Amino acid sequence: METTPEEHVQRSSKRKRNFIIFILILVLAAAGCLTWYFLYARFYESTDDAYVNGNQVALTPQINGTVTQVTADEGDFVEKGQPLVLLDPSDTQIALQQAEASLANTVRQVRGLYSTADNYRAQVAAKQVALQTAQNDYARREKIFSTGAIAAEDLAHYRDAVTSAQSDLAAAQQALRTNLAMVDDTVIESHPEIKTAVAALRQRYLDNSRTTIVAPVSGYVAKRAVQLGMQVTSGTTLLAIVPLNEVWVDANFKESQMKTMRLGQKVTLNADLYGDDVEYHGTIESLGIGTGSAFSLLPAQNASGNWIKIVQRLPVRITLDPHDMRKHPLRVGLSMNARVDIRNEEGHLLPQKTVSAPRFTTDVYQDSLEAADKLVTKILHDNSNAVASSAH
Repeated sequence: METTPEEHVQRSSKRKRNFIIFILILVLAAAGCLTWYFLYARFYESTDDAYVNGNQVALTPQINGTVTQVTADEGDFVEKGQPLVLLDPSDTQIALQQAEASLANTVRQVRGLYSTADNYRAQVAAKQVALQTAQNDYARREKIFSTGAIAAEDLAHYRDAVTSAQSDLAAAQQALRTNLAMVDDTVIESHPEIKTAVAALRQRYLDNSRTTIVAPVSGYVAKRAVQLGMQVTSGTTLLAIVPLNEVWVDANFKESQMKTMRLGQKVTLNADLYGDDVEYHGTIESLGIGTGSAFSLLPAQNASGNWIKIVQRLPVRITLDPHDMRKHPLRVGLSMNARVDIRNEEGHLLPQKTVSAPRFTTDVYQDSLEAADKLVTKILHDNSNAVASSAH
C-alpha cells in the first residue's frame, strides 16, 4: 500500500517533532545534571570502600597460672573491673604469706639495730665518765708524787688506768660509729632493709591479686581462646573485649578525592546493615599518614619496566556521633557508605598540636597497689609497737 504525499509529510513532521522532544529531554537532563553538580555534587566526596573499626582490647595475664574459672563467653557484655578469668592462687598466697613474715621479721631486726645504737651511746657515755675519773685520779697522784707520799709504781698504775680508759672509750666509740652507719639518717620506714622487704611484699601482693584477671574496659567479649585448666603464661591472649561505643569508620578515598578534604569536615554515613533509611553523622579525625600499600609487609616496588599506574587510596578516620550509635549499634567490620561535605576548607591537612590527654586509659589496676600499701602500714605498725612494748 503506497503512502500519499500528505501522509509522508505528516510522518516526516512527526519524526522531526519527536527528535526535537528527544533533544530537549537530553538538554534538560544535561542541565539538571550540571545544576545538580554545581549546586550539590561538587561539594561532596563519596566512597563505599569504608568499614567500621574499633579497639580490640586483648585480655592477657600478668603472671603464670592455671585457669580455674571463666566468667564470660563470646558476645557477653562486661563492665570495667569485672572479674573475667581466675587463676589458681595457691602459689601466690603462699609467697604472699612468706613476704608478710619476712617484712615483720625485718622490722624487728631493724628495731634491734636502733636499740643497739642506743646501747652503744650509753656505753660511750659511761666510758667517758670512767676516763674522766681516771684522769682526775692520776692528776691528784701526780701532784703529791713529788712529796714522796706515793711510790712511783703506784703512779704508774694510775697512768695505766688512764690509758686503759682511753682505749675502752675509743673501742666503744668505734662500735657506735659502726652501728650508726647502719641506721644513721634513717627512720624505720626508710631503712634500706625495710624498703627491700616492703618492695618484695608489694610484688607478692600484686602477684596474688593478679590471679583475678579483670576487664580493663567495658565492652563485648570476642575471640575467647581461654579454656578451663589451661596453663597460661604472662602475655597469653585469653580473649578480646570490643567497646562498641567507641568504634570509628575507616573510609578509603582515592588520592584524587583528597585535594579539598580537611580535618573536622562533616561526614554523613549509611550502613549496609540498616540501609539508607538510617544515617550516621561523623567528623573527619585523621586524613591518613600513608597508603595501605606503603605500610604493608611487602611494600610495592614500582621500579620495573612494566609499571602500570594504579590510583592509590588513603584511609580517612571518621569519628561517629555517640547518639547515633546508641540508637543503631554497629559491629566491627561492617560495610559503610561515606559522604564528606568538603565546603568547609578551614581545617588542616595534618594535626598541628600534640595530644595533651591520654586517648585511652583505665584505672582498674590502681586499687591493688593501694591495698598493698595498707597491708605494709599495718605490719610496720604492729611489729614496731610489739618491739617497743617488749622493750619497756
